[in-house]
Amino acid sequence: MDFIDYYKILELDKNATESDIKKAYRKLARKYHPDLNPNDEAAKKKFQQINEANEVLGDPAKRKKYDQYGKDWKNAEHFERAGTQQRQYTGNADWQGRAESFGEGGFSDFFESLFGGGSGRRRRQSAFKGQDFTAEMQLRLTDVYRTKKQTVTVNGENIRLTIPAGLENGQTIKISGYGSPGMNGGPKGDLYITFNIINDTRFRREGSNLYTDVDIPLYTAVLGGEITLDTLDGKVRLKIAPATQNDTKVKLKGKGFPVYKSETEFGDLYLTYKVKIPEHLSIREKELFLELKKLRGL
Repeated sequence: MDFIDYYKILELDKNATESDIKKAYRKLARKYHPDLNPNDEAAKKKFQQINEANEVLGDPAKRKKYDQYGKDWKNAEHFERAGTQQRQYTGNADWQGRAESFGEGGFSDFFESLFGGGSGRRRRQSAFKGQDFTAEMQLRLTDVYRTKKQTVTVNGENIRLTIPAGLENGQTIKISGYGSPGMNGGPKGDLYITFNIINDTRFRREGSNLYTDVDIPLYTAVLGGEITLDTLDGKVRLKIAPATQNDTKVKLKGKGFPVYKSETEFGDLYLTYKVKIPEHLSIREKELFLELKKLRGL
């Protein structure tokens, strides 16, 4: 029975942190997942090895034993029997799709000695929680301006989600019980959905506040007047004070983005006025500007 270097499988060294192990596992699991490599036996085997390595190195107690015994893993009797351990299966899946079963061979004897597989002896089987799924959902910024319901399909199952207003880009929510089935009567895993929010508006979002530039004609900036602005909550009319300077900033209270899970509470909208200089002046317009310049003593 050959020794399997779990660090090598995850492309790590022995100084890897828990965070390093998690990142490496998620990256490689995505790459070699059978759903992405159909009919590829080599990828399937690699995927099994990656999961096996993560099961050992991803658990501090098991990793300690692995680091301690190294190539002497044949002395499996010195390890705690799987029947005396309380273990919860906590593998992560960076895909949306079918869960895989890893109990039908393809594992090293060292792995099986830890978790109770294939020894021929009767062992007490622990109930393991099913594998968690992770998925990504892409939405527009306008999609999360108000709370909405949406149906998504995960692992062939339709799930009706309530998407709260105010979701942040990159935010993850947990849907309990929509992961892989448990083992030996254990509970199902969970589904973690990470949201990729695409900004399809003219506004820049920072938390619950919105920011944008607003062009105003030179004549309106000098003389004052009104302009109409489209916001995510509809149109608003703004009064421009006479002699408004370029880069003047204005705050519209409560016209920003909804606060997460508090749909009646909103941030503010911050405007920066950009005075637009007229182009392609007519002869008469130039004359008027020259008269104005003389009146100003310039």
